[in-house]
Amino acid sequence: MCEGLQVAEAGLDHDEQDKAGEILREDREIRLLLNTDQLAEAAARFDKSLEVMPADVDTWSRAAILTGRAVIAWRLGRIPLALELAAEGWTDIDSEPPSGSRAATAIGLLGYLLNGIGHVRAALPMLRHAVETARASGDSCELALALQRLGGTLNFEAMERSPAEALPMFTESRKVLAEGLTLEATERTHRTLLAAYGAALVGCGEFDEGEKAAQATLEAGLSDGDRWSIAVGNWVLSMVRRNQDRLVEARTHASQAVRQAELINDISLLQRFSADLADICARLNDFAGEATALRRNVNARTTAMATMQEGLGQALEQRRFAIQAQRLATAAQEAAVRDPLTGLTNRLGLERAAPEVLAHAATTGATPWLIVIDVDWFKEINDDAGHAVGDSALREIAELLRGECRANDLVARWAGDEFIILLVGEGHLGVIVAERIRAAVDGHDWRSRLGAARRPTVSIGVAHGRGSLEHLFAAADTALYLAKRNGRNRVEWPDLNQAMSPPR
Repeated sequence: MCEGLQVAEAGLDHDEQDKAGEILREDREIRLLLNTDQLAEAAARFDKSLEVMPADVDTWSRAAILTGRAVIAWRLGRIPLALELAAEGWTDIDSEPPSGSRAATAIGLLGYLLNGIGHVRAALPMLRHAVETARASGDSCELALALQRLGGTLNFEAMERSPAEALPMFTESRKVLAEGLTLEATERTHRTLLAAYGAALVGCGEFDEGEKAAQATLEAGLSDGDRWSIAVGNWVLSMVRRNQDRLVEARTHASQAVRQAELINDISLLQRFSADLADICARLNDFAGEATALRRNVNARTTAMATMQEGLGQALEQRRFAIQAQRLATAAQEAAVRDPLTGLTNRLGLERAAPEVLAHAATTGATPWLIVIDVDWFKEINDDAGHAVGDSALREIAELLRGECRANDLVARWAGDEFIILLVGEGHLGVIVAERIRAAVDGHDWRSRLGAARRPTVSIGVAHGRGSLEHLFAAADTALYLAKRNGRNRVEWPDLNQAMSPPR
């Protein structure tokens, strides 16, 4: 039966092997408590279990116990203890060739732990080795567990890759998990296999079947109070809804996934789910939700980084720290270059991106255009209707700018009520886009947002040609001054020595 463990290990008498089996079963039950948000009971039972270790168990039973306890300690946030146990178990794993189901357990749990703390490159070979060892042992229950760990890790790694790189990984995951679902296994193992299988199906583009698997996982998790299954089921459903462009539902499922991962303190799940939630919120222009998700993501990554700082060896510690530091820096950079009010690139983002755009234009011989936009009468809007209404007007103008620009045009909020657009194109493209923007703001129905307050228009200055961002900005700002002086609600381009304005 899968609830039990094999006891026929060479060199051990039956009583000693039963003692190892009892410890492994107890530790497995503690991990199940963690997945059902029973942290206090799990911690108490774990402390008691640490007092017991049979003196003469074989190497692989000892390694399985140590790595299993390392996983529990990590999930409980006891990082130094987790690394101490993992290092001791890893030493046993390296001491002799693997053989038997206990060897597969030890290798698989260590691979799971390595994946959880972010060292996927080391985890994947170890998890593949655990599958081979479990298959050779003839233990179908252990093989099912090994396949689930490998498939789940492949899924998470694929999520970090480009679509071309991800598809082979999802395909491999789908294959190994499908095999696992055919094996004799506990109800819990079958549910985790089904959850990971649903994610692999979605990654392979089989959304209907992936949704069915996720729904079944979610229902089973809700029935048993299994928060891990609830989390993964919701995550897979969020991917399905995102593909269907049902983003509000996707956000709901992703939020549930993040919450459940937090409750069971699964840092690897929390990192993945919070990153996806932030992406969905960004697509919904839910900037508060995105910021909250990013904070959760940073917190999860910080926890993982603390784990790495303890280290499983100095070289491994330094490598892990570099990877995590790079990810945190990337997240910080992305947050630093976005305007929180409008969701547009901010001044820092424009200043960072502009040199590359201008250099590419110079290399290809294309013409760069800089459009500077200032909202007319904005002070009056704030004074008459209040700053909240003024902020709402700025957000609406930002949406109008997006609507009149191409996806690769750089649209930024420069400061206050001033916006800048940097684009590349031939002919009179910059002036044409500027006039479209002026007309869009002038013709917009502002009543629902501003009521009786004065409706805004925009004055726009345009510049083009070779040069730095500073040179283009100086020229466009001069043109903007002319637009303001000449009556507002105008586009000025001194290079043509003429103005484009609405008919009077």
